[in-house]
Amino acid sequence: MKYPSSIQSKLPGTGTSIFAVMSALAVKHNAINLSQGFPDFAVSPELIDKIHHFMQKGYNQYAPMQGVPEFRRNIVKKIREMYGAEYDADREITITAGATQAIFTVIAAMVKEGDEVIIFEPAYDSYAPAVKLQGGMVKHVEMQWPDYSIDWDMVTRLVTARTRMIIINSPHNPTGSVLREEDLKRLEALACSREILVLSDEVYEHLIFDGLRHESVCRYPELRQRSFMIGSFGKTFHATGWKIGYVMAPENLMEEFRKVHQFNVFTVNTPIQYAMAEFLEDEKNYNGLGTFFQEKRDFLVNALQNSRFKIIPCYGTYFQLVSYENISDEPELEFATRLTTENGVATIPISSFYLSGKNNHTLRLCFAKKEETLTRAAEILCRI
Repeated sequence: MKYPSSIQSKLPGTGTSIFAVMSALAVKHNAINLSQGFPDFAVSPELIDKIHHFMQKGYNQYAPMQGVPEFRRNIVKKIREMYGAEYDADREITITAGATQAIFTVIAAMVKEGDEVIIFEPAYDSYAPAVKLQGGMVKHVEMQWPDYSIDWDMVTRLVTARTRMIIINSPHNPTGSVLREEDLKRLEALACSREILVLSDEVYEHLIFDGLRHESVCRYPELRQRSFMIGSFGKTFHATGWKIGYVMAPENLMEEFRKVHQFNVFTVNTPIQYAMAEFLEDEKNYNGLGTFFQEKRDFLVNALQNSRFKIIPCYGTYFQLVSYENISDEPELEFATRLTTENGVATIPISSFYLSGKNNHTLRLCFAKKEETLTRAAEILCRI
């Protein structure tokens, strides 16, 4: 078929996501997949039973555009209890088809041609393309290796009259680092003094370790007034394939979000919303996740103690970074590919999260896996 020669890509140079590439490579070579971030253990049978119940009850047609009321009310209750923040369940929260859809919709609603958006690298790979598709300009700030902290003085110097938004992500994918109270206070002062919006990707809000407190934008009243906070039940309830997320924002910002949301998704899976609404009523279904995943992190770290890989501290998410600087000088993608094809363990090269492809000889391992999966992977890695 001959295509019109006048068609020009809106995202030239953008290829297939590294997650899809490495997962396909894992399948082809029958490798243990520690690359793409999904659990290999079961979703709660109770939650599945609830979904089945609501399907049988006939809750199978369109839900309200903003989401099932009971679901929104229970999320607002959770946010109040966790962060002391008050949101209106009718006007300040919308259920989305996963967090990535929420992120894209926020950017589509708020970023105009010529606007500048600051993101921190290594960065989740959907941020920059979404900005570019709206005609915005991305300003990249590299987090400081190896602890992946933020130099806020550098951020301040990058702000101009065209700066529309700053995107933060904590706990951070792919590094497992977390923002601290001083980070949020610096962000609050900067955003409020310059009239900047904040998109806060908090999909791993329940996966935080070592007694640390998750510093949500919801905790900071002035920051909350100019922020979109985004969460994910795919991450919280080990069901990434269900694509259920949410976004919270002040009413004036949510009005703009919903104008776009109604035309690119409109509404989200109805029986799952009703089931999750009930499931949220028991706090133990989400309050113990930090302990659960910290045990998995510690299990993997202990299993790698006799390896030549260097462990980089992880304080949240379900991703552990390791350095292979003592093993090879190969670029990250090359080493990760060989690790998959020759050794049978698939990982993610962190260079894929940088515009420049920066190489720190670092890989991301997903530890949201059964212990037997982690054991098999660690045995292989320890032989390298």
